[in-house]
Amino acid sequence: MVRALFFFFLLAALAVGGVWLADNPGAVSLSWQGWRVDTSFAVLLLALAVFAVVVALGYRVWLFVRRAPGQLGRAYRENRARKGYRALNLGMVAVAAGDGAQARKQAARADSFLDNPPLTVLLKAQAAQLNGDETAAEGFFRVMLDDPQTEYLGIRGLLNQAVRRNDTQGAIALAQRAFRLNPKSDWAGPNLFEHQVRAGDWMGAEETLEGMVRHKLVASTTARHRQAVIAFARACGSPESDDCDTTLKYLDRAFSLDPGFAPAACAYGEALVGAGRVRKAQNVIEKAWAVFPHPALVDIYLRAQALDDPLKKVGAVEKLIGANPDHPESRIASAAIALEAKLWGEARQNLEDLIKEKTEVGGGLSARVCRMMAELEEHEHGDEARAREWLVRASMADPDPAWVCDDCGHVRAEWSAHCPKCQGIDTQSWRAPPGVIHLPGATPAAPHLSGAAVGVKIIDGKNNSSSKGAPAQV
Repeated sequence: MVRALFFFFLLAALAVGGVWLADNPGAVSLSWQGWRVDTSFAVLLLALAVFAVVVALGYRVWLFVRRAPGQLGRAYRENRARKGYRALNLGMVAVAAGDGAQARKQAARADSFLDNPPLTVLLKAQAAQLNGDETAAEGFFRVMLDDPQTEYLGIRGLLNQAVRRNDTQGAIALAQRAFRLNPKSDWAGPNLFEHQVRAGDWMGAEETLEGMVRHKLVASTTARHRQAVIAFARACGSPESDDCDTTLKYLDRAFSLDPGFAPAACAYGEALVGAGRVRKAQNVIEKAWAVFPHPALVDIYLRAQALDDPLKKVGAVEKLIGANPDHPESRIASAAIALEAKLWGEARQNLEDLIKEKTEVGGGLSARVCRMMAELEEHEHGDEARAREWLVRASMADPDPAWVCDDCGHVRAEWSAHCPKCQGIDTQSWRAPPGVIHLPGATPAAPHLSGAAVGVKIIDGKNNSSSKGAPAQV
C-alpha cells in the first residue's frame, strides 16, 4: 500500500513538472568550437537524462564483462560443493544404514568434489569399517590425527579398533591422549577409567578418577565409592598385598571411604581378626552392619570374639544387629543364631515377624527363610511333614542373595571389580537374582548359617586367603 502511494505521488510529481516545463520552456543556447545549439530547457534536460541512462547501461555492461570470469568460477565451485555435500550426506546416510558399498561410492564422490579432507576422510574411514577393511580404516584414522579438527575422532576410531583387537595397553594409551585432549568429555574420562580397571592399573585409575572429579564428570558420592573399590582392589590384587601392614592400610582406606561396601568391610574385618586386632575388627563390623548388613559379617564378628557358647553367641549377635534391628538380615541373623542355640521360641518369633512383614508388603519369601523354618519345625516339634512342606516352598521361593550385575543380570557368588560377562565396571550389587540360578563353584550354606558368602575376586585373578590379606571368600 505504501509503495503504491509513493508510486502515484512520484507519477503526479513528474506530471506536474512536465506541465510546468511545457508552460515555461525557456531557452538555452550553447556555443562550442564554432558550433551553436539553440533549444529549450526541457529538451536539454531530456537529453541529459538519456545520456545518463546510456552511460549507466555502458557501465553495467563493462562490470558484467569484467566480473564474468570470477562469477563463472564461483558458480562452478558452488556447483561442485553442492554435489560434494550431497554425496557426503548420502554417504552418512549409507553409513547409518550399514550399506558399505554405497558409503564407499559416495565417499569417493565427496572426495572428488570437496576440498575438505577432514569430512571426507571421516566418511572414508567409516565406509572402510563397514566393508571390513580395518587396515584402510586405521590408515584414515591416523590421517585424522594430523588435523586438530578431527584428531579427537581419529583417536576414538583407533581406540575402538584397539578394543576389538583386545589391545588393552594400546586402548589405554589412546584413551589417555583423548582425555588430555578433551578432559571435560563425558566419553574420554570414563572410557580411560574402565580400561585401566580392566587392566588392573589401579594407580592410573585413581588418577583418572581424580581428574574426572575435578571436571565434574562424576558425582562425589560415586567417586568415593569408586575410590573405595580401587583401594580394596589394591589391597587384594597388588604385589604389595603380601605385606600385612600395606593390606590393612588399603582396606582401612576402602572402609573409611564407603563403610557400606560389603566386600571391603568383610575383607577388612577378616584381616583384622587374622592380625589379632579383634576389638578393631568388632568395631568395623558393627559400623558396616549399621550401614549395609551383609550375612558374611556375622561369622567374622563371632570369630573375632572366639565364642564357643551358643548363648554367648546369641548375645553377641544381638549386640551386632542393635544398630540396624529392623533390617531383614538382622532378623535372619537373630533367628539363625537362635536356632544354633536351640532357642526355638526366639527363632520362631523372628522368622514369623519376617514372614509377616514380607506378606504385608507383598514380597516373596527367600529360600533361606523357608529352609530355616523347615529346620525349626523338624527340631522343635519333630514334624517332618511340616519340614518337607517348607523345603518344597524353599525350592520355589526367591533365590538367596548373590552378586548380580545391574547391567546384564549376570549372577556370581563372588564380587569382582568388573562383570565377566558384559565387562561393566562396578555394576554388581548384593540382591536376590531374578530367578533360581546355579552359581558355579558356590557351596550351598546350611539352613541356619548366615547365607551366601560375600566372595572377593579381583580382575587379574589374584586373591589372598592368608590372615594378613583379604580372603578369596569370607
